[in-house]
Amino acid sequence: MSTLDLKSPEDCRWDALALGEVMLRFDPGSRRVRTTRSFDVWEGGGEYNVARALRKCFGLRTAVATAIVDNEVGHLLEDLIMTGGVDMSHVKWVPFDGLGRASRVGLNFTEKGYGIRPARGTSDRGHTAASQLKKGDVDWQAIFGKEGVRWFHTGGIFAALSETTPDVVVEAITAAKEHGTVVSYDLNYRPSLWESHGGQDQAIEVNRAIAPMVDVMIGNEEDFTASLGFDVEGVDESLSSLDPSAYGRMISAAVTEYPDFKVVATTLREARTATVNDWSAVLFADGEIHHARSRDNLEVFDRVGGGDGFASGLAYAFLSGKSPAEAVEYGAAHGALAMTTPGDTSMVTLADVERAVTATGARVIR
Repeated sequence: MSTLDLKSPEDCRWDALALGEVMLRFDPGSRRVRTTRSFDVWEGGGEYNVARALRKCFGLRTAVATAIVDNEVGHLLEDLIMTGGVDMSHVKWVPFDGLGRASRVGLNFTEKGYGIRPARGTSDRGHTAASQLKKGDVDWQAIFGKEGVRWFHTGGIFAALSETTPDVVVEAITAAKEHGTVVSYDLNYRPSLWESHGGQDQAIEVNRAIAPMVDVMIGNEEDFTASLGFDVEGVDESLSSLDPSAYGRMISAAVTEYPDFKVVATTLREARTATVNDWSAVLFADGEIHHARSRDNLEVFDRVGGGDGFASGLAYAFLSGKSPAEAVEYGAAHGALAMTTPGDTSMVTLADVERAVTATGARVIR
């Protein structure tokens, strides 16, 4: 018996669909945001990054449900998404009012850390089109019932954007479950997103309402306590992120409270410096806990997107019929590789991932 009851590819138009905001990321390269005179521009978003990697790296059929303003900035975002190969037929295009007061494209200014200086992100995403999505804006019955989706992914970033986005998440997941689609949710707690409407208490309330409907719950070592309110002995900021026994207890607590979770997975990171991290992951499925091998002293080029890389690698493994033990290794390997390139999104190939799952070195490939 398989861990997840996945629909057949022949019965679905999409292997995976993501719901979330896609922003423009302004990257100053090796410079600081406050002093740079030029930026590289990428697209990115916690939920979207998973769909893009599943398409671009792993070769699956993916789409994104979101909203974008119909102006030149919105079409720059469109061009970047099209480069990533993610289908946009379920994007809601919002009229531009000439100023951006009513609706706009979100911006994310993110600089890479170095040594003792951590990476830093500054969001500029108020009044964005995606944050104004509400129930009824997307025809979920058509997506899940007529087109068919094997895997639906969303998360705590989109749920945090406004008072209406949690309702959209619930509406989407309800339709997905009705039509037999596996649902994954990445907690992705961001204090800044909740600051203006309820703080952490509201984050816990929203995520605890969504959690019972989720099949695959994903987070990092802090998300389960911050987003679901778990108080697990040994899981705190003073603990090495790579202590598997403490996070085994955390996963056990999650499964006890939410018995419908089929998979629970968490990345484990200890940031020795901004550019040197210890990295691993733990996954629970079928009553067993599986540990990915630790990558100590992992050299990091750009840490943004590592967690999304883990989520997409894990999803690919399950969609490809691999075991839970293999899934956590694929997730951890892809997450590690995602941190070796600039931007939020994966720039590696399936061959890179499969090599990294077993590789013990990084000899030149000729």
